[in-house]
Parts: sequence; structure tokens; C-alpha cells
Amino acid sequence: MTEQTLTIGMPAPDFELLSDNGEPVKLSSLRGKKVILYFYPKDDTSGCTAQACGFRDSYPVIEAQNAVVLGISPDGVKAHTKFKTKHNLPFTLLVDDQHAVAEAYSVWVEKSMYGKKYMGIERSHFVIDETGILTSIARKVKPTESAKLALKELE
Repeated sequence: MTEQTLTIGMPAPDFELLSDNGEPVKLSSLRGKKVILYFYPKDDTSGCTAQACGFRDSYPVIEAQNAVVLGISPDGVKAHTKFKTKHNLPFTLLVDDQHAVAEAYSVWVEKSMYGKKYMGIERSHFVIDETGILTSIARKVKPTESAKLALKELE
């Protein structure tokens, strides 16, 4: 998968990743439904929990819009399962431990904390229509606003 500049109206890069239950999930297999694809840095941290719980709390409305949510981080199956169970998340979490999908969506970026530079996930979400086309891109999104913004794009 190669990194490209994604824009609204282009096909979402397809991928297949392992889910929190150990089963592979392929984005293109979800055609016919809208997909909210969100990227987050780490399971069970405060910001990531706020973002996940926003999607959890909005999930009945999301489902009513013929949409599903997929959360992606570099964490493994075990961490995802624990995070999902602890916070009662009704959607699938995907393992991107090699950050290939994050790179394809241009959200594997250089970050800085306390003057130290490192590579990590830029909190973001993408809305993909029933035919696999990007309809919304939100980068550097606030954890508490991600679900609300994505939900607006479904309407």
C-alpha cells in the first residue's frame, strides 16, 4: 500500500486487517454500507477512550443511517478486546500493527512530545459511502468531536 494524498471523491484505499476477534476484515466487503473509519493512537488512553465512547454513544443513530464504525490503531488483538469489553464498544476494532493502513490514509505522521520526535497515529476519521468513495476527511480531530462530526456527514 502506498501513501497518497487522499481527497473527497476518490476511492478509499482498500485493506484487510485483523479484527478484535481475530477475524480478517476487508473494507471492500462492506460495500452497500457507509463506513466511518477512525484512527486513534492507543487503546484505553483518555483521548482514545473519549473518541471511542463518542462513537459508542452515537452507534444507534449511525446504524440507522446504514453505516458501520471501524476503529484502527497499532494495538494488538488482546489490547483491542480488553478495550472493547471495558467500554462496551459495539463496533469492530482493527489491528494495524505495521501501520500500513495508517500510511495509506496518510495518518502515520511525525509527532512530538516533550521535545522528542516519534512516529504515530494522527487522530482522524474518514467517511466512506456505500460505493467505497471518500465523502469526508477529518484530520487532527478532537476526541470529543470526532463522532459528532462524522455523524453530520452521514445525514
